[in-house]
Amino acid sequence: LRRYPKDEIKQRVTEAAQILGISELLERKPKELSGGQRQRVAVGRAIVRKPKVFLFDEPLSNLDAKLRVQMRTEIAKLHTQLQATMVYVTHDQVEAMTMGDRIVVMKDGLIQQVADPLTLYDRPANKFVAGFIGSPPMNFMDGTIAEEHGALWFRGGALRLVVHESHRALLQPYRRQAVTLGVRPEDIRDPSVGGDHTPEQRVRATVVVVEPMGSETFLYLWAEPHSFVAKVRGHDVFDVGETISLTCAVEKAHYFDPASERAII
Repeated sequence: LRRYPKDEIKQRVTEAAQILGISELLERKPKELSGGQRQRVAVGRAIVRKPKVFLFDEPLSNLDAKLRVQMRTEIAKLHTQLQATMVYVTHDQVEAMTMGDRIVVMKDGLIQQVADPLTLYDRPANKFVAGFIGSPPMNFMDGTIAEEHGALWFRGGALRLVVHESHRALLQPYRRQAVTLGVRPEDIRDPSVGGDHTPEQRVRATVVVVEPMGSETFLYLWAEPHSFVAKVRGHDVFDVGETISLTCAVEKAHYFDPASERAII
């Protein structure tokens, strides 16, 4: 349509097809292609134009899970090969974390935080970002900060956890005030795994659902009035209805202001 010379058309199409691994498909009609192959052709149509910026708007949303993982890898390799800027819109936080150099997290059309993936994971700006990044998402528990024998504690129903010494200064202004505690599932562990844990870091909860994932197991737990998820070793055996003791890595806990939802820590 742009009236390029035939030799250049052939050279660009061949080059794009080689990059995408679809050289053997060039003679097929669209209806003869699978979903993943059509997706590669769509990307190829963009590549032949040699743009400086690629705009992807949920390009993998219609693919099955296995194909999504495969295409995610292909697009990441493509980015390295072409050295072009790619703006990628997605609702899938796994895609964002695995593919993005910088992630813009948006809610209701407003930017919540802009950072690299690990900064978003380790230092979320607010409760929305904290809950969006991570799988399973971060656990949130409402409670108050109390002072006892010179130490600060988080208290929320059946949960009673000591505040790590590195967090005390920032939480001092919240003494006797409501806060929201945020703990990632991977930071609630079986104490038998080892490490230097004190009784002040222990959580007792009832197992509601057990989800074996192979290399790990997700435990859905209840400790009045909170339900939360823990990620434990894959071959540990737990029974529904069993009350168990787990360890919370309080040094990795997050705290949020319940009114503004902004991160205190």
